[in-house]
Amino acid sequence: MKNAASYIAKLGLSGCCIFFAPLVSSAQTRGKVEVVKDPLIDTFIARRPQLNKTPGAGESTSSGYRVQIYFGSNRQSAYSAQAKFMSDYPDVPTYVTYTEPNFKVQVGDFRTRLEAQKLQSDLKGMFSTLFIIPTKINPPKPDASND
Repeated sequence: MKNAASYIAKLGLSGCCIFFAPLVSSAQTRGKVEVVKDPLIDTFIARRPQLNKTPGAGESTSSGYRVQIYFGSNRQSAYSAQAKFMSDYPDVPTYVTYTEPNFKVQVGDFRTRLEAQKLQSDLKGMFSTLFIIPTKINPPKPDASND
């Protein structure tokens, strides 16, 4: 404010008043918003609950345990461990996963830790490191012959 007063005094306009007003005044008008989208977006939104359900058609998962027989960065060693296990236990499912930079070979779909510990004790001589991993499993399919 002092600068403005000194500026006015320098100009010799001590009795004048200065008003600042907006130069242009305009009112906003309402517009119309048009949404342009692919019709597949609505299809995906409708199918979203189905896509988030289960890993595959007819498959369900539950909490359980698997025995991890290999963990390391060598791919060939991972598949060798899987083949070695499958030769002795062909009916037990095996799973090879890769999380950079390591491969994991896990076997079995056990509902209880006790079942997994039984397999772990059977495998002690075959594999050097064995761990029981709590994970999502694929439960066994019910037998239709028991009906």
